[in-house]
Amino acid sequence: MSTLYIRDSAGFREAESDEILKSAQTLMARRFRSGSPVLTTPNKVREYLKLHLGTLDYELFGVLHLDTRRRLIAVEDLFRGTIDSAAVHPREVVKSALRHGSSALILWHNHSSSGVAEPSPADEHITRRLKDALSLVDVAVLDHLIVGETVYSFAQHGLI
Repeated sequence: MSTLYIRDSAGFREAESDEILKSAQTLMARRFRSGSPVLTTPNKVREYLKLHLGTLDYELFGVLHLDTRRRLIAVEDLFRGTIDSAAVHPREVVKSALRHGSSALILWHNHSSSGVAEPSPADEHITRRLKDALSLVDVAVLDHLIVGETVYSFAQHGLI
C-alpha cells in the first residue's frame, strides 16, 4: 500500500481519501474534456465512469455525447434514481442527443446497491428501446456500460 502526500500551507501531510478522489476526478475531467478523443481505448471510458459513479448510493443513468469522429461533446447525467432503479425516458435521451448535435452515444448507468454489473432484463429492454428511438434521428448507440464492481459492456457481449 502506498501513502500519498499533498502540500498545504504548513508543508506536506498525508492525503485524505476524499482529497485523492477529488484530484483523480479533476485529472479525469481534463482527459475527458470536450473535443478529446475519448475512444482511444475502452479502458479510459471505464476508468472515467468508475470514478464518476463509484461512490454513489443511488442509480444514475447518463450518456457520453460523441461527434462524427467519436470525440467527446459532453458527459450528461440524465436520470437519477433510487438505490436500485432509475426511470429512463427515451424521449428525453433523444432530445438530449439532438440538443448536443450528437452523432453517437455511449449509454451508461450504475448498479449501486448490488455492485453486480450484469444487465437485468429491464436493462436489455431499455437499451433496445433507446437504440430504436435514436436510430430514427440518425444517432448511433455504440455501447451501454453498466458500472458495478466491474464494468459490463453490451457491445463486448454482442447485445448492441
